[in-house]
Amino acid sequence: MTITIIVLIVTIAMFIWGRVRGDIVAVAALMVLTATGVLTTEEALSGFSSSIVIMMVGLFVVGGAILQTGLAQSAGNKIARLAKGNETYAFILVMLATSFIGAFVSNTGTVAIMMPIIMSMAAGSGIRSSRLLMPVAFAGSLGGMLTLIGTPPNLVISETLEKNGFARLEFFSFFPVGLIVIAIGLAVLLPMSIMLVKKKEKSHQQTQGKSLKDLAEEYQLGDNLYKYSVGTGVNGLAGMTVKQLDLQNQYGLTILEIRNEKRKAFGKQVNQSMAWADSVIRQGDIIYFYGSEEGMQRLATDYHLVNLHGSGLDFYDIGISEIVVLPTSRLVGTRIMDSRLREDYSINILGIRRDEEYITDELSQHRLQNGDVLLVQGDWEKIFQLNNENENWVVLGHPDKNAEKVLLDYKAPVAAVIMLLMIVMMVFDFIPLAPVTAVLIAALLAFFAGCFRSIDAAYKTINWESIVLIASMMPMSTALEKTGVSQIVSETLVNSLGSLGPYALLGGIYFTTSLMTMFISNTATAVLMAPIALVASQQLGVSPYPFLFAVTLGASMCFASPFSTPPNALVMKAGRYTFMDYIRVGLPLQIIIGIVMTFVLPLLFAF
Repeated sequence: MTITIIVLIVTIAMFIWGRVRGDIVAVAALMVLTATGVLTTEEALSGFSSSIVIMMVGLFVVGGAILQTGLAQSAGNKIARLAKGNETYAFILVMLATSFIGAFVSNTGTVAIMMPIIMSMAAGSGIRSSRLLMPVAFAGSLGGMLTLIGTPPNLVISETLEKNGFARLEFFSFFPVGLIVIAIGLAVLLPMSIMLVKKKEKSHQQTQGKSLKDLAEEYQLGDNLYKYSVGTGVNGLAGMTVKQLDLQNQYGLTILEIRNEKRKAFGKQVNQSMAWADSVIRQGDIIYFYGSEEGMQRLATDYHLVNLHGSGLDFYDIGISEIVVLPTSRLVGTRIMDSRLREDYSINILGIRRDEEYITDELSQHRLQNGDVLLVQGDWEKIFQLNNENENWVVLGHPDKNAEKVLLDYKAPVAAVIMLLMIVMMVFDFIPLAPVTAVLIAALLAFFAGCFRSIDAAYKTINWESIVLIASMMPMSTALEKTGVSQIVSETLVNSLGSLGPYALLGGIYFTTSLMTMFISNTATAVLMAPIALVASQQLGVSPYPFLFAVTLGASMCFASPFSTPPNALVMKAGRYTFMDYIRVGLPLQIIIGIVMTFVLPLLFAF
C-alpha cells in the first residue's frame, strides 16, 4: 500500500511540474509498480489491451478521415457561418453540438469526432482552438448524462439498482440531470475558457511556408489555366495520344493533368494522371491545359472540347512545389526543354521566379540561371524524390506537409456515411457488436473507401502520446484497488458524513467519487462506489436514487486532470494544455456541479 501511495503522489507531482512528457511519466510509474511487485506483468500491460485504448486508436483514424476528406472543414465552416465570426457564438454552438452527440456516442468518440471539426474551423477563421478544445472534452462528458448509454457509469448505477430489487433506469431517466449540468457547464466555461487561450496561438498567420493555394496565386497559374472535357464525335480527341496532338508546336499549350471522374453511390471517384507522350485521351476525360488563350480557343474549336470553366488546380494525387537551382547544378545555362526534368523525374515546370520577376510564357526556351526558383508539378511521390538531388537543387518548404493537408473532398460523403454507420452500430442494441468493434470496422472502412491517401497517412492521425498515457495510467486503478487504498478512502469518507444527514452524505458521495476518478477510471470508480452509496442510503432509510446519481455524476464530471478521462487526454496535445490548465478551469467546474447537484438531485429524485 505504501509503495502505491508514494508512486501515485510522485506521478501527480510530475504531471503538475510538466517538465517531463506525460506518457513518459505514466510509463515510469507503471514500471515502478511492476518492478516492486505491486502489479503483475499481465496487470501492468492490461491497459494496452484495453478495449477503451484500442477504441481510441480507431477513433483517431475515423477522426482523421473526417478531417482528411474535408467533412470537418465543411462542418466547421457551417458553425463558423452560424457564429458569424463571433467566438462566443461559436463556443455555444460547439458545446451544444458536442453535448448532443455525447448523449448517444461515448465521450471519447464524441470528442474524437469534434476535434478535427474545431481544428478546421479555427484554421479558417479568427476562432481560437485552444479556447474550444478543453470545453469540448468536458461537453462530451456533460452530454453523456442525457441518456442511459451516454457514459458507462450510467449503466453501472442502473445495474446496481436492478440487482438490488429497484426499478431499472429508463433510457431518458438521466435527461433532466443532463440538461442541468450542460447549462452549468456553459455558464461556467464561457467566461473561464478565456484562461485557456495560448498567447502564441495565431489564427491566421502560417509559419510553415507557402500553402499550395499561395503558390498557385503567386505564379498566377489561374491566368493561363483552362479546364475542358472531351466530348463525343468523330473529330474529337478521344483515342488520340498526347504526342499526336503536338500541342506545344501547334497551339502553344501544355497538358498539366488528365482526370477521369466516376460517380459512385456516395460522392465520386477521381483519378488524376500526368500527361505523357503515349497517354491516350478518352471520352469523358477532363483535361487541364496551360498556355495561350488564343491557342486554347483554336484547339477547343478544332476538337469540339467543352469548356468547364475551371477555377484552379486540385491537388489530390498531383501537387506543386518550388525548387531553387544551385550554383553547382547541371541545369545552369540549360534550356528548360533540354533539362530532362520531365523525362528523368516525371515533373513539369510551370514557372520561374528570377529575383522579382515571374516567367510563365514560352518556358521551354528559357535558359536556367543560378538561384532560379522553379515551380514544378508532378505526383507527390515524385516531388518527394527531388529531395534526393541536393547537388542540383534544393526543395523549398515542406511538400510532405502540404501533401498531408490536401483534402480529398470528393470522399466527404463517404466519410459521413461511415461516421453515421459507426454511431448506429454503437447506439442500437439489436446490432450485436461491441463499441470497440464498431469503431474498428469504421476505421477499416475509412481506409478501404479511400478516405486516406495511404496507410501511412492513416497511422499519422493517431496521437500515440495520448494512447500510451491512458494505457499506462489504467493499471493504476488496479493497484489502488488491489492494495485496498480505494476501499479505505471511500468507506472512511462516507461513514464520517453519514451522521450529518442526507444532504451532507450526498455531497460527500459526489466529491469522494469525483476525487477517486482523478486517479482511476470513471467506470472502476462507479463500480466501487455504487454499492457503498446504496448501503449508505439504506442505513439512513432514504431513497437510493439521488445517491446513485451522485455516483455517476462524480464519476463522469471529472475535469481537474488530463488523465482522468480519455477525452481530457485527447485534447491535451492539440490544445497545448498543461496539467495546471485542467486544475484552473476543470476543478472549479467540478466543484460547482457538485454543490449545485447536491441540492438539485433531491428535487428530481426525492429522498
